[in-house]
Amino acid sequence: MAQNDFVAETPDNFEQKCLCVLVLDVSGSMVGEPIAELNRGLQAFYYQIMKDETAAERLEVCLITFESKIRCIQEPALLRHFQMPNLQAGGSTRLAEAVKEAIIKVNYRKIWYRKTGQPYYRPFIFLFTDGDADADQDMEQLMFDINQGVNEKKIYLFSNWCAGGQYGDVALHCPSQHPPNEANGFEFCGIFPMAQQ
Repeated sequence: MAQNDFVAETPDNFEQKCLCVLVLDVSGSMVGEPIAELNRGLQAFYYQIMKDETAAERLEVCLITFESKIRCIQEPALLRHFQMPNLQAGGSTRLAEAVKEAIIKVNYRKIWYRKTGQPYYRPFIFLFTDGDADADQDMEQLMFDINQGVNEKKIYLFSNWCAGGQYGDVALHCPSQHPPNEANGFEFCGIFPMAQQ
């Protein structure tokens, strides 16, 4: 589970922050074009943000991957502090546990923002997957947690389907206010609040 690893961290700046957690399916069904599309999308996302000076100073990105294991491969940070990885696919699909990990990570980061005097926008969680979770995943509890977070205005959550995925499968992981989108190269930067100013 996520740990509050931010206690000793010093803010880069005191711009109003926007946390974006990317929850990335790297299970075996993503082998081939789906994982290639995901890697292309990560690079496109990186360059879209870096060419926007305001977004680059405000958007903190966290990367969580899931297959048979859940891994936070990048703690929340401004994009200038890291390069996007080249993901490999394999394993099962621990989707529910990965999204729960993202929600925990968001909660810890908001505590850190408050303790360090940084204003922040409502955090975003983006799930990228091509379909169903493992059969033993508690999807009912996941949807309760998602809808509670969205309805209480604690998070935004958007689900996106990768190449070969099915809309209906991915729709099962979405709050009703936000139906799933096709990943399509991560063309979503305009939804971040700092991009609308």
